[in-house]
Amino acid sequence: MSKVLKLPVPPAPEGETLSDHAFRQIQSAIVKGEIPPGSRISEPELVRAYGISRGPLREALHRLEGQRLLVRVPHAGVRVVALSRQELNELYQIRESLEGMACRLAAQNMTPQAIDELRQVLLAHERDENFQAGRGYYQQEGGYDFHYRIVQGSGNQMLFRLLCEDLYQLARMYRIQYSSTPNRPPQVYAEHHRILDAIADGDGELAQLLMRRHIRASYLNIEREIAQADLQRTEA
Repeated sequence: MSKVLKLPVPPAPEGETLSDHAFRQIQSAIVKGEIPPGSRISEPELVRAYGISRGPLREALHRLEGQRLLVRVPHAGVRVVALSRQELNELYQIRESLEGMACRLAAQNMTPQAIDELRQVLLAHERDENFQAGRGYYQQEGGYDFHYRIVQGSGNQMLFRLLCEDLYQLARMYRIQYSSTPNRPPQVYAEHHRILDAIADGDGELAQLLMRRHIRASYLNIEREIAQADLQRTEA
């Protein structure tokens, strides 16, 4: 857990509670892989790192458990989530099904203005320096996230709560940590454009099919990366 102490911890912005600040900083570090999956969470080290008491820290950790980024392991304390292959497959099966549905609904419900705003989001992704350099795909959250905006545009609030609240940061964690695979970023960008074109044309069936294929391709990419890492560890 000592790795977290090496991370820069800026002071809390004015008006933000210490608990909120610790929550945001630890969440970001977990999602980006700066605190690796499976890492044990040490409350004393985090107390020293963030200069807060255990009360606000435990509140932040409890919220991260609610986002499924932390898990309590019997006799081992709190750890950063590390999904098994089966759990990861299940997560992507859920995403494939529900985000496909979101696309079908978005084709019915998104306004021309919302579609134009989403095109502007994709243009911002294209201009991102990491994307331009081939280092990875644009990975901002919320309104700057292509997937988030489509679920929002579906108009289905229960779907939004499932995908953009309950499972959102867990899914982002795997999306971000496997976003720099060679050749995958330009493929992702092209797939996003085809999905958006189908939504703009009001073709919900095509939009749903394209999103399902897109998420399935992302999962297969992660599977290949995991298999390659396992092979390298075996050969080492």
